[in-house]
Amino acid sequence: MKCLILGGRGFLGSHLALALIGEGHRVRIFDRPNTAAALPAPGAEFVSGDFVNSEDVAAALEGCEVAFHLVSTTLPQSSNDNPLYDVETNLVGTLRLLELARTCGTRKIIFSSSGGTIYGVPQKIPIPESHPTDPLCSYAVSKLAIEKYLHLYSHLHGLNYSVLRIANPYGEGQSPLQKQGAIAVFTYKALRGEPIQIWGNGEVVRDYVYAGDVAEAFIKAARYPGAYRVFNIGAGRGCSLNELLSRLEALLGRTIKRDYLPGRRFDAPANVLDIGLARTELEWTPHTPLETGITRTAEWITKTFGVG
Repeated sequence: MKCLILGGRGFLGSHLALALIGEGHRVRIFDRPNTAAALPAPGAEFVSGDFVNSEDVAAALEGCEVAFHLVSTTLPQSSNDNPLYDVETNLVGTLRLLELARTCGTRKIIFSSSGGTIYGVPQKIPIPESHPTDPLCSYAVSKLAIEKYLHLYSHLHGLNYSVLRIANPYGEGQSPLQKQGAIAVFTYKALRGEPIQIWGNGEVVRDYVYAGDVAEAFIKAARYPGAYRVFNIGAGRGCSLNELLSRLEALLGRTIKRDYLPGRRFDAPANVLDIGLARTELEWTPHTPLETGITRTAEWITKTFGVG
């Protein structure tokens, strides 16, 4: 395949680029100018541009059979501060992408949605794809709206697509200096001997899935010929923040100081995805144990940031 990765220099995009190149596919990466790659992807073509600029996106799509849409301009924590910006950059930008894709000969779009936020407070655990979607942040509302527009464009124009509702991805290349990514942030602070801030009592449960496994799911979704469109992608098991810190202490061989802060309104108490549909339809399963993934993350952070 000749593939376009929109947001291909980001954390997940870098893992996907490496996986595609490893399988012999031709890869074009589209990202903002002067954006450093989270991980190097030798052999990939890079084009820069603005996601909300139609001419830039059209040039990037040219000749590509499959487009992986990983662009996001906001984070769950900050999206409620400016929902208008979230809609203008993510939702409207994606509508332009869909209009261009249906006229540029793009065969399929694979969209990176958010299994960690799109369901809101779960009614049951694990969460299946059929669970109600009641997002608590603008970031997730925009993700859900994009899913609906993908369905609309499939119905109206025959544009093929898959949606991956990804849990909490982690691994090498995830910046520990950002506000998203508990494993990277916690590992970095632990290696520096800094206290770790926990929102709430630490019993919030999340589903942590290794980025290399997520990249494999993207590729399988690109090949998938079946009728299903939306897939949960996670580890399929939960881990509380307190448990995560205990595992990190065991792996690093040091005690981690914890500062507990008041909980946040947009944090669901638990989020663990049911990944049965991805297992049966995509023939995908995560295979990287949490300890292995954390070890790889810690080694990358130590090498990249000189801590440890």
